[in-house]
Amino acid sequence: MRALPVLVAVLLTAGCATAPASTRPADGVIRVPRDAGTIQAAVDAARDGDTVLVAPGVYRETVQIKTPNLVLRGEKRGGTVVDGEVRRANGVVVTASGVTVENLTVRNHTLNGVLVTGLSDERGGIARGSSGYQRLDPAKSPPLNGFRVSYVTASNNGLYGIYAFDAQHGVIEHSYASGSADSGFYVGQCKPCHVRVRGNVAERNAVGYEGTNASGDMVVVGNRFVGNRVGLTSNSDYQEAFVPQEDAEIVGNLVANNAEPLSPAQADGAFGIGIGIAGGTRNQVARNRIVGNPVAGLVLGSSEDLAPLRNEIVGNTITGNGLDVGYSASARAPGVDNCLRDNEVGTPVPACLTGVGTPLVRPKAPRGLPFPEVAAPPAQPEMPSTPLPPVDLATVVVPGPDLLADRAAVAL
Repeated sequence: MRALPVLVAVLLTAGCATAPASTRPADGVIRVPRDAGTIQAAVDAARDGDTVLVAPGVYRETVQIKTPNLVLRGEKRGGTVVDGEVRRANGVVVTASGVTVENLTVRNHTLNGVLVTGLSDERGGIARGSSGYQRLDPAKSPPLNGFRVSYVTASNNGLYGIYAFDAQHGVIEHSYASGSADSGFYVGQCKPCHVRVRGNVAERNAVGYEGTNASGDMVVVGNRFVGNRVGLTSNSDYQEAFVPQEDAEIVGNLVANNAEPLSPAQADGAFGIGIGIAGGTRNQVARNRIVGNPVAGLVLGSSEDLAPLRNEIVGNTITGNGLDVGYSASARAPGVDNCLRDNEVGTPVPACLTGVGTPLVRPKAPRGLPFPEVAAPPAQPEMPSTPLPPVDLATVVVPGPDLLADRAAVAL
């Protein structure tokens, strides 16, 4: 799966009329619709550090946030809805640093539910990214620095549910994504990332989580990736900058039963795989439960001329899959020292996987559903008044099969 340049070059459809200065209350909290009739009007009136608090309702607009350190918060997660009506490209677009988007729903957009990106032009719109022939210029498009997406429900979006691209120092947490025709959660083109993806649920997506060229202090921990077509991928891709992908930690996730036919079809047709690492280097896959994926639980392979190198697979439970561990490095890009230790694996695997592997046999995938037709998400918990503490990776153990089951529709 790829974040093609066109995905970050679309025109935004939100209105940009600036609200009068009187819209902004003295306490820095702008309430919608009491103080401003639309979310965009409230955002345009806000200053650095303000909060836009949105009452329950369906808001048919694209919201573009260019003000640093703004907090966009829904009063009710399932009731405060930014709806694209399968007409608008994006729900919430963040091109300023330090922004928080929390406790609301984004649905029915032709591209992305929430997009956080440093690829902004001189007017604050979305600029072009890399291609296979032209690289991102970090001087012209420095990464966005600091973001948080928390307790957001992203459903039935045409590409990504929650999408962080050319952005660093961020958190995507306690959110839910379904019906994404690419991936529910995506982090791409950051090095070093300094990003945490934690405590989320992804189901009925083409891919639950995807990290492309997402390298350096990149942590995916304690998530439920169950009932997608593919659970999780970490890969290198020349269509984004910062090749190859390196140094991600994938820890304590439940990655199971990823062969859901009632999900959008994936562009390259992958199906039935738990975790795939393509052309990645020095990643650690530790203490995950990877079960019931009918094609393969964990696959290590090449991406074009980029080999899987020195990845560590440690302390996982990998059982009951069609193939528990697959190794498909190509002759063009043979792997080196991809080593396993202390895993519970249903079938024997060499201690280290090096050289050329065996191509993965992929059965024909079911056709899938158009993204607007994927089932609506179940009710999700509201954001608590007190933030949850950071996760200490050293204390994370292999999760049980009931991880985050209370907010999932697809049972294990």
